[in-house]
Amino acid sequence: MTVRPRLVFERWTDPVAGDILDLADIDLVELDLAAPDEQGWAALESAHGYQVATRSDVTPYPRGTQWMAGPKLVGRCAQLVAVCSAGAGYDVIDVEACTRAGIAVCNNSGPGAEAVAEHALGFMLDLAKRITVADRTLRAGPLVNRMTLRGTQLLGKTLGVVGLGAIGGRLVELCAPFGMDVLVFDPYVDEVTARSRGTRLVGLTELLTRSDFVQVTCPLTAETRGLFGAEQFAAMKPTAFFITTARGPVHDEAALLRALTEGEIAGAGLDVFHDEPPAPDNPLLHLDNVIATPHTAGITVEAARDLAVATATQWQTIFGGGVPPRLLNPDVWPRYCERFQDIFGFRPDATTALKNRGHAG
Repeated sequence: MTVRPRLVFERWTDPVAGDILDLADIDLVELDLAAPDEQGWAALESAHGYQVATRSDVTPYPRGTQWMAGPKLVGRCAQLVAVCSAGAGYDVIDVEACTRAGIAVCNNSGPGAEAVAEHALGFMLDLAKRITVADRTLRAGPLVNRMTLRGTQLLGKTLGVVGLGAIGGRLVELCAPFGMDVLVFDPYVDEVTARSRGTRLVGLTELLTRSDFVQVTCPLTAETRGLFGAEQFAAMKPTAFFITTARGPVHDEAALLRALTEGEIAGAGLDVFHDEPPAPDNPLLHLDNVIATPHTAGITVEAARDLAVATATQWQTIFGGGVPPRLLNPDVWPRYCERFQDIFGFRPDATTALKNRGHAG
């Protein structure tokens, strides 16, 4: 008997994902985060796939964090073969726990890169030209001396990018017209790749001491958690700006606050925080040299649709027996294939993707 794949999802970034998957032979179940726990567990324990959203999306629901794909969820969901995150970030998924259980982990890096890279460039221009500061000043009362709002230019400055993935790479392209000297810190990128993108690979310390803008675009992992602390901020120029569109825990908020208030750095552009959305009394939000957005860098009409299409296409590939295009734990493949075959009756094979079930492409 053919087993019909069941996919549990928290939400789609755009309804087009559901439209695409409705054409395939996949049972779609929406996880109601406000429903009683037993209802959520009933859905997940029968699921073969789980599309999980970022935690900032579930903050209104106190119980929402239990639906993170960690050891507890993996242990209870014996039929689960794959877990995917909504965007490039996958800190909502315990990759090691999934790998041990034979579960494939995927993200959706790429489709939202343009939106985030443009947002990061926007932060650079805003901080350099003091746009938000000028706006606040005008709204506060009569302007006495506009020279106090004097900014700087991007032309010829040094940009330091931490993480040369899809977002970091696109940001480098967007900054090309400004003739910036671009430095990159990324342990997973070789010098040939860095040079091909018009950048130079350096150590983190050199990047910090030389850059006028430090842009953090890396994912949150065990390696990057706490990457930026007091030592790193102290190494930056007092005229430099710290900008992050990564994840809050990559930087130490208390250390950043001290660096900003004590003049170690000139300012910051923040799209991510430790607690999201940040509380109104978060001291970072009360500094004149900080501009902030509530984790909205990747939220555009175009990015939402592109992510939804990529999400749906990846699930079609997974349930069709193909190799997921954004597989994060390739070491899981042998065990994953065995579990997949036990459940669905055929073995995954990249050359037969989508053919086994006749899914719509």
